[in-house]
Amino acid sequence: MSSDLEGDGNCNRIDDGGSNGNNANANGNGNGNDEGMIASKCAAGGSDAGAPRGIVVGIEIHQQLDTACKLFCGCPTRLREDAPHYSIVRRLKPTASELGDVDRAAVFEAFRRRSFTYQGYRDTVCLVELDEEPPHRMNDDALGVALAVAALANMTPVDEVHVMRKLVIDGSNTTGFQRTAKVAYGGWVMDGGGRISVQSLCLEEDAARKVTEGAGGITYRLDRLGIPLVEITTGPDIRSGEQAARVALSLGRLLKSTGKMKRGLGAIRQDLNISIEGGARVEVKGVQELGLISAVVEIEARRQAGLLEIRSELRRRGAPESRPEIKDLTAAFEGTASKVLRRALDASGRVCGIRLERFAGLLKRELQPGRRFGTELSDRAKASSGVGGIFHSDELPAYGITAEEVSRAMSALECKDGDAMVMVAASPEACVAALNAVADRALEAMRGVPAEVRAAAEDGTTRFMRPMPGSARMYPETDVPSMVVTKERFSDVRKALPEALDAKEEHFVREYGLSRDLAALIADSPYTAAFESLVKSDGLSPSFVAGTFEYTFPMLRREGVDVDSFGEAQVRGVLLKVSGGEVAKEAVPDVFRWLASNRGATADDAVRALSLGSVGEGDIRAAVVEAVERNIDLVRRDGERAMSPIMGDLMKLFRGRVDGKLLAGILREEMERRSRQPPR
Repeated sequence: MSSDLEGDGNCNRIDDGGSNGNNANANGNGNGNDEGMIASKCAAGGSDAGAPRGIVVGIEIHQQLDTACKLFCGCPTRLREDAPHYSIVRRLKPTASELGDVDRAAVFEAFRRRSFTYQGYRDTVCLVELDEEPPHRMNDDALGVALAVAALANMTPVDEVHVMRKLVIDGSNTTGFQRTAKVAYGGWVMDGGGRISVQSLCLEEDAARKVTEGAGGITYRLDRLGIPLVEITTGPDIRSGEQAARVALSLGRLLKSTGKMKRGLGAIRQDLNISIEGGARVEVKGVQELGLISAVVEIEARRQAGLLEIRSELRRRGAPESRPEIKDLTAAFEGTASKVLRRALDASGRVCGIRLERFAGLLKRELQPGRRFGTELSDRAKASSGVGGIFHSDELPAYGITAEEVSRAMSALECKDGDAMVMVAASPEACVAALNAVADRALEAMRGVPAEVRAAAEDGTTRFMRPMPGSARMYPETDVPSMVVTKERFSDVRKALPEALDAKEEHFVREYGLSRDLAALIADSPYTAAFESLVKSDGLSPSFVAGTFEYTFPMLRREGVDVDSFGEAQVRGVLLKVSGGEVAKEAVPDVFRWLASNRGATADDAVRALSLGSVGEGDIRAAVVEAVERNIDLVRRDGERAMSPIMGDLMKLFRGRVDGKLLAGILREEMERRSRQPPR
């Protein structure tokens, strides 16, 4: 036997991965190396001919709307980075719905006994967010944006919008529920030659944003709570990770084309509902990056396939579907040298364990890259009890636990050949909660793939979050009046629909002569409206304006320059000075850097401060002649290659006051003229 402790990175964690050296045997059939290669392809977003059959995917996209105020109050929709003014602490408990049912996910959360701290601001967070005042009437502007999305997705709006309460059990809503309203249904978008159904469009309030999380509770900030967002949900029509990524991109571009979507990290979030033939629907939440979607789908599909293989193996072995008994194993570890066990025992803890009949060898079987079936058991234990992880016999002895101690523990549990052991070292209460969760997960393994909610990691793997919510989580909101959607209003929305991004891209190529790449960038940019205004109203060069927004601004943002602080008048002033020949294009980054450090200043102020006044052609030519004469030996020896170093010196001399093309042209002329003259 060998050993492992499945954990999560706190003081009780020893290892959360598997031994690569044993990878070939990890799946019990000698194909571990092939599986590892396939998993690597999945993690990179690729695919493989051996992928599980019958993959079915549905997408839920949550996108924040860029409206002036929140969905059910007048607070602004901006996030704060300054210190909050106050905080309050609350706990949540499950209550029965109007039908008398209690949601199983709410019960699961209640057992965790966590507290929730909410941080707020006196000037931008009101009593609605604190759940001390009833919600106001729904934001009509947000409803208008949602109707525009419905029209773009070929959907049918509801006649009357009714707000519902959707139970939320992670503390991210002070009320314990999220307000959501169905706006439209029955639409579609195209993917290649086929249609992907769009089943539902809802208008919702966003949750509070998580600041910190510890064993005893979570801290949230209330500035995000209540920001309106749309949730658009496809049907289960997607058949691969690659297709899921394409459809998500298409839906994202559809949303952006309204011009009313917030941008930035966290403004758009994708959840994926994934299943394979014989598996179960698993909801993977929090897929932030579009490029991660394909990997998440493929890795989850293989996880489900691996769980089905474990089920088949357990049935072949005749594993009983009986609940294991929890036993105290502390006596087997008296005087142990294991630091992890010693720490728990010295804190008046116990070592407890259960026997999993016929599970030997299965707990180390890899289901995702770096995550085994034992990790699945550990995730359940941690989520249910707060323990740092579990020990299991597939990878013991190790971590200071001796073979003799393992033998005594397995004897105490009456383990036979083919059985596995799972142990936890913690307080007696935590041991019981953790091992009950492990037992539940082991029983689920005999039935196949459990339907559950999982969280996505940056490498495409997932971890358990909570059970799949039931029907009891949704019930009517009685504090918000309904809103009628007339045929006339939806007709007006359809007439005023914005140009789709694909059409806008073609328009920019055709009308403004932009390259395909630059047209795609500016069409999908928050600066689209400003670009069109500057080109149409001021007659500026389309490629210059688009390049400033899509190349110069991102470069400055990477340097830490706050490009979002520039006002429309400032940007217009800088670009007009370049167009009029007062400032060289090469000086544009320096001008914006100066403006970012001098809030409220104008382009004129920047030109004066940076001494960027125009230089006459006579002065330019005199400086070029002097530079060529100074480097004449280099010119005669290297010819055209001498131009680069001389040009660099001249650009430093003029510091952005001279257009680079003009300067290069004069330099080339003078180099050719001087090279034809005989040496002096």
